[in-house]
Amino acid sequence: MALKLFARQKETTQTPRTVGSARADTVSGQPVEFEPAPAEPLDADPLRAMLQLERYCVILRDREVLAQHAEGDLLMNEAVRCLEGRMALVPTGIVTIPQTLSAQPGDNEEDIDVNPFLLEVRAVSNDQFQKFVDAECYEDLDLWPKDIWPHLIELHDLTGKPGPRYWRDGRHDRRLSRHPVVGISWFEANAYARWIGQRLPTEAEWQMAASWHIKSSADILRRFPWGDAMDITRCNIWSTGKAGTCPVEEFHSGAAPNRVLQLIGNVWEWTSTEFNSADDNGCVVFGEMPMYTIRGGSFDTYFESQATAEFRTGQISLARAHNVGFRCAMDVAEANWLDE
Repeated sequence: MALKLFARQKETTQTPRTVGSARADTVSGQPVEFEPAPAEPLDADPLRAMLQLERYCVILRDREVLAQHAEGDLLMNEAVRCLEGRMALVPTGIVTIPQTLSAQPGDNEEDIDVNPFLLEVRAVSNDQFQKFVDAECYEDLDLWPKDIWPHLIELHDLTGKPGPRYWRDGRHDRRLSRHPVVGISWFEANAYARWIGQRLPTEAEWQMAASWHIKSSADILRRFPWGDAMDITRCNIWSTGKAGTCPVEEFHSGAAPNRVLQLIGNVWEWTSTEFNSADDNGCVVFGEMPMYTIRGGSFDTYFESQATAEFRTGQISLARAHNVGFRCAMDVAEANWLDE
């Protein structure tokens, strides 16, 4: 069943492609000029093509196909090498999640045990998400919940092509290739994670990765991945002064102990957990449509109290904000490559 069953509205406006400096818009943080990223040709061999698309977990789950391939061992080893470089183990721990918007001392809280899991070291970048777009995944209905199908025609870029909100003609700006992808809804983030054989982290998992509250006699709890004090040289928030996103490899000094980068700042991150909270009177807060928790703050987060391991807020599931991205996770039990 193809997405073509739902007709996309044709774009009538012309969007110029201007070569120039990456001057950022003061509202969105996106460049005013645009240089489209070139298309990457795929190998004719299906397994090699999947390696190019960075679908490493999908490759490793089909051992029978790998065994029958002439270069199966080589491809398997390359997929394992890539996963080992991009994922980190988050150990067993416990997190405390406030259940009220104000989150004052003494308010209702929930303690959650977190099992070990694997988390991407970096947020998903534009060039990574480009592979998802080029593979026509917006038309692969198996990746999307059935009740969201009619909304897929709304998930388009500035020129009406399937893709993140700020792209043009289905392409990202090549100067932002290694910046985190933004302008994507929760459903787009979730579909990408499924496509590469992974998932979004839960809210509790995200907080565990950022606070590093390991079950041990030390019982150390961090407000930030690097320690207890805000340091604007370790993250990209409003007071850092970048006025836009930065590459996903930057700010190594702000990494968690397991080398996971940018859990604080640069972009808020989608989680798989629905956002549930109550006001000071104990009344449950409802949005106009389902909301999911986002964590970590972004380049335009002004209040430093909102850029911590504990601060939580929500975003409606179809929102495509200029400052929200995501990273992927997976269960340790699903990582059969760990034994390779």
